Amino acid sequence: MSIVVTGAAGFIGYHLSMALMSRGEKVIGIDNLNDYYDVRLKEARLARLSDQTGFTFHRVNIADRDALFSHLERDESVTQVVHLAAQAGVRYSLENPYAYIEANVMGQVVILELCRTLPNLAHLVYASSSSVYGGNVDLPFSEKDRVDHPVSLYAATKKADELMGHVYAHLHGMPMTGLRFFTVYGPWGRPDMAAYIFTKALFEGQPIQLFNHGDMRRDFTYVDDIVGGVMRVMDKPPVAETGKAPHRVYNIGNNNPENLTQYIKVLEEATGKTAILEPAPMQPGDVRETYADITGIERDFGFRPQTLIEQGIPKFVAWYRDYHGI
Repeated sequence: MSIVVTGAAGFIGYHLSMALMSRGEKVIGIDNLNDYYDVRLKEARLARLSDQTGFTFHRVNIADRDALFSHLERDESVTQVVHLAAQAGVRYSLENPYAYIEANVMGQVVILELCRTLPNLAHLVYASSSSVYGGNVDLPFSEKDRVDHPVSLYAATKKADELMGHVYAHLHGMPMTGLRFFTVYGPWGRPDMAAYIFTKALFEGQPIQLFNHGDMRRDFTYVDDIVGGVMRVMDKPPVAETGKAPHRVYNIGNNNPENLTQYIKVLEEATGKTAILEPAPMQPGDVRETYADITGIERDFGFRPQTLIEQGIPKFVAWYRDYHGI
């Protein structure tokens, strides 16, 4: 039996695929290797995956229905799908909104329609985002909060994914779980995320822009904690209850927001470099603070993050040194 992981050459998809294969699962990886960031990093992840027994890869755009269906339609071997492929990033949605509609909206519909054809599918787990909380001011962010005021197109597409997921679970009885990820970091991380951007600046002696003049807090979550949580969720699909579709949404985060300045201090210690700080205004579509209430996922799956930034950041920096030959 097999597990489909979309976005397998991406950051979280790579780590999840590795973890699944380490416990003996067969993984079918899907990715289009787009150029939103350096394709060489995606290719390096994919090369490591391809060295593993039990990994099959299809280079496919998830929004291309015909191409995706040609590989997987009615595949009896597939028991689970973890849909992580998406157009990520808040700021880029201001430059290229069409990419978000194609990947995050059309892509979600294609995955949902594909899953309808899979006769042995037990569970679809898909990626949402903490960005759906948008303009909410009550902290920590809870799944019980209304999320009607997104402040970026990226956030709006992720909320749309949750709504579409609920519809398909309701109409077709497909067990489905959406996970709202909170600022994931770690080895093999994305170049558009804070850990990578700041580390690169530190090693190159370039200034680090402190948006909102540094008055920012993020619920930084180490990738191993995320992967462990995703696997717990995968193994326990939701069941339909009276008046309730087999669809659930959970926060998955560190439950411990850190000041951006503290995050940079830990990076300084790990790199042995002193940051050049450059205050800057808040960016359009950004939010001042994220903070995950993880009561739900802890109650239902026993999820509890273990990694402090003082532990996780040195691991990222060690990978960064190795990858870039520093």
